[in-house]
Amino acid sequence: MTNDRAVVALDIGGTKISAGLFSRAGKLLWQRGEATGQTSLDDSLDQITKLIAEAAGNAPSGCDVGGVGLAVPGWVNRRAGTVWAPNIAGWDHIPLAAQLQQRVQWPLTVDSDRNAYVLGEAWRGCAAGLEDVVFVAVGTGIGVGIISGGHLIRGHDDLAGCAGWFALRPEFQELYAQMGCFEAEASGKSLGRKAQERGFFAGRNDETQGARAVVEAAECGDAAATALLDEAAKFLGMGVANLISALNPQMVVMGGGLFQQGEYLLDAVRRETPRWAQPMAAERARIERSALQEHAGLYGAARLAISTGSGSDRISNER
Repeated sequence: MTNDRAVVALDIGGTKISAGLFSRAGKLLWQRGEATGQTSLDDSLDQITKLIAEAAGNAPSGCDVGGVGLAVPGWVNRRAGTVWAPNIAGWDHIPLAAQLQQRVQWPLTVDSDRNAYVLGEAWRGCAAGLEDVVFVAVGTGIGVGIISGGHLIRGHDDLAGCAGWFALRPEFQELYAQMGCFEAEASGKSLGRKAQERGFFAGRNDETQGARAVVEAAECGDAAATALLDEAAKFLGMGVANLISALNPQMVVMGGGLFQQGEYLLDAVRRETPRWAQPMAAERARIERSALQEHAGLYGAARLAISTGSGSDRISNER
């Protein structure tokens, strides 16, 4: 890929698709988002194809498109060449990359959103220049992207980073069988569920219910919200501590919906984590909030597109 080429990036979620056009140097040239189609697989492929074409059509004069990168919310099984994303209609172990490549003229690569998050943050975010980085995405669920020694860690079946299944308490609950202990205790969805169960939203309208409402209330000193958030922070601290002890990263980046506002939760995690982590590893690991925020996956998808065809999975030497 020459320096005058741009790349197309798509960050695909269950509710929204964000499309962007990037320079090779990492400058966002064009971006827009729209609701994710949920009618059928064919309609979904049509939507993605049109967004890719639209993004490519916004390339500056004399700047060619050199590749396309997609971040998707599910299991990208590279060995089988399939994607499983249960929150998108029709994405049931489908050969997504192969199907899209028939419609798109540029080289195309697909990876999980958690991998894209850490790629984006290590490329153009708060972890730029680091070789050992963990990105903890706390939203509807919990997922983790891992770069170790400059390489993206995927695992034998591309399931590395499914940290929502961390076992953090000995008393098993049936809910854990559906999503894992860590996710059931500390995700945004679970925070909203607990708040609902404990009557926190009583008297509030539907628009003011959910995890973000709890975070906002805690930031304002609400005692009930503070108790809910402190409980979540204990589990988040344990999970982050396990990652630090196992992986010895230079930085843990906290991202996702719960970390897009205020400092309360981030400060709580910083206080809680050292209690549980290997002391020397904890002392050396910075815990930061994502600098790219909701665009981390988009930047990561662009990084995937730039890396396509390089033959290397090393991140740090391709800036």
